[in-house]
Amino acid sequence: MSTANFWVVMLLISGLLWPTVGWGKEAKAASDGIVFEDKAKQPEEGIVFEEEKKKEEEVCEVEECPATFGPLYTDTAIPAAKGEFAIQPTWLVPVTYGSYDGNWNRRTAGGDFVGFTQLVKFTYGLWDNLEVFLELSTYNHNWAANVSEPGPKGERNANFGGFGDIALVFKYGLLKETERRPQVTAFWGTVFPTGHHRHLNPGRLGTDELGGGSVDFVLGFNLQKWLKPFIFYGNLWYTLRTDYTADGENADGVATQVRVHPRDIILINLAMEYPLTKRWIFLLEFLQAYEGGRLIGRQSNQDPAAKISLVPGIEFMATEHLSLALGLNIDL
Repeated sequence: MSTANFWVVMLLISGLLWPTVGWGKEAKAASDGIVFEDKAKQPEEGIVFEEEKKKEEEVCEVEECPATFGPLYTDTAIPAAKGEFAIQPTWLVPVTYGSYDGNWNRRTAGGDFVGFTQLVKFTYGLWDNLEVFLELSTYNHNWAANVSEPGPKGERNANFGGFGDIALVFKYGLLKETERRPQVTAFWGTVFPTGHHRHLNPGRLGTDELGGGSVDFVLGFNLQKWLKPFIFYGNLWYTLRTDYTADGENADGVATQVRVHPRDIILINLAMEYPLTKRWIFLLEFLQAYEGGRLIGRQSNQDPAAKISLVPGIEFMATEHLSLALGLNIDL
């Protein structure tokens, strides 16, 4: 065989056994999930598909919101996954040494008041996009000291403890979060007045009032959006409060049971989380509750009130299934 014929045969064998450059790229692209419909749009030689895959992974990392505990007061917007169960205990210690009048001037609260509230929240994912949770005020305890208006036997110090109110809530996901829009969830729940709220003992100086008294119906929306590196939350709720009976006085100043027509409540909560590391998260909440008129029922016979507070806090992701959070609610 001549030298020229030998190289012709070798080229033919190589062409049969070795894939062409274009075929190799298409095979590699197919393995990476990339299909070229138009042959004219095939990439130029020298493009490395590992770089394309790396870019896709970087996009996924950008779109993945960090896992956090969520705010202390502001409710989250993403419903629990179907079949998922969670328990969240919360301990609150309210301390009151003063109050504000209608002109925002600080005044005495009539004594020193300290409370303790233990809440336990049971969350379960019923169906896709539907979460239910039951929040129990399992134990409340109140202390009063140095009260300016003493009890009937001259009491200036008292304390009392017991069970509080119960809330049953449903959350349904309306819109899922995208690059431009937030997660939006419908929120509706009922608060049952299981805490002690009537036939109070005057000698306990109000410490035995552990519940709100009315059946409350809460309707609203929760929002949540991740704008790297911050996670933002928002609640807009309207609470319809029903009439209830409580302790009071008649026109002659004699203690009796009176019918209370409470005001409805508009609640606006805003919160922000900033992940410092994978385990430590900074938290800041701005809480607002305003009492207004009533949509249903008789005109209210209660004075209006408002509460605005700021809550800085810190969260620690101990494990994948356990988180701890600590915050300070400062009345403004």
